[in-house]
Amino acid sequence: MDVNKDWQKRYQISCKKQDSKLVISLIGEFGLKNLSSFTIEIKSLFREQKIKAMDIDFSGIAYIDSAAALAIIQIQKAATAESIDCSLINLNDETKGIFSVIYEKALTQSPFKAKETSDGLVTQIGGASLNIVRDVAKFMTFTGELLSAIAYTVLHPKSLRVKDILFYMKRAGVDGLPIVGLISILIGLIIAFMSFLQLRSIGANIYVPSLVSFAMVKELGPIMTAILVAGRSGSAFAAEIGTMVVNEEVDALSTMGFDPVRFLAVPKVIAAVIVVPVLTLYSFFFGIVGGLIVGVTGLDLTVHTYIVQSLKAIKAFDVVTSLIKAAVFAGIIAGIGCQRGFQVRAGAQDVGKYTTSAVVSAIFLIVVADSIFAIMFYYMMYTLCKKARSRFCVHRKRSR
Repeated sequence: MDVNKDWQKRYQISCKKQDSKLVISLIGEFGLKNLSSFTIEIKSLFREQKIKAMDIDFSGIAYIDSAAALAIIQIQKAATAESIDCSLINLNDETKGIFSVIYEKALTQSPFKAKETSDGLVTQIGGASLNIVRDVAKFMTFTGELLSAIAYTVLHPKSLRVKDILFYMKRAGVDGLPIVGLISILIGLIIAFMSFLQLRSIGANIYVPSLVSFAMVKELGPIMTAILVAGRSGSAFAAEIGTMVVNEEVDALSTMGFDPVRFLAVPKVIAAVIVVPVLTLYSFFFGIVGGLIVGVTGLDLTVHTYIVQSLKAIKAFDVVTSLIKAAVFAGIIAGIGCQRGFQVRAGAQDVGKYTTSAVVSAIFLIVVADSIFAIMFYYMMYTLCKKARSRFCVHRKRSR
């Protein structure tokens, strides 16, 4: 059975013309199901006749819902647009209550969300570029505020909230140690096994320990630790501050005279800078242990041989530079997480949006910073080697 046709049978519309005035009587049930049919019928009635006024009589109404009431108001406005004075008469209390829920001004107001427009490629590229520039400007502004807050903390050590730093050190460091250790062991296993597959063809299995230790200490340890911390702690920092912004707790701190950046961001940044280098050291160790498992079980190497070969590939300069990178990565992760948290404005949806943005932005900046460090440390090492070589040559000439 067609429901719409059944509803069309539930109403009747009659009209009576008095001089230049038309009286339309509504009888029966009017709702969303028969909305289009009775709307067309009423409009055709007053448009076919030359009238100056029209009354819509509701005395015979048995049922009407808000959709039908809105349609009647739109009919009234359509009649007014054609210079016809339209009135609604004989409304009972129930019908008046239905009409009272209709917000007539909303019919003429522009929508809150603009209609989607298909922008051209150039417009889209320009808009994306402007968003990136604004984002960079906001990040630089926050970086300045954060550095200023850290400088104030250094000059006023008593303002430092040590308990908060210890709390975030536990969350970012101690709680993150199991996952960092597990991932590092697996990475060490994978590198050792894949290296063995390539080096066994030339009988160079002895170099597998050197390759694993060098890769873990030089690049994989710091960057993998930073990515894991960004996923765990960077997102947590953004979500925590973002939720406080939504709950107006940050505004309350400002009202009470506290600097939100100094109160919320500084402990997180200091804690991250302290614990991420320590996690990186653990990553070195577990990565080498992962390679050791493959070396002992699959390469017929002894534990002593593996450790000796690993130590030959590791230099103090590499360890120090990796720890410096880890500290910088920690500052980036904590800084971008806090900055994204302070950007939250409208509810839980914004919290999720900026939490995701914190992780993505942190990983991107980590990779960019790692690229800069790789080039910088290469030229630094090259310069040191060049100076050492020239000194050696001078000393050799003098000895002759």
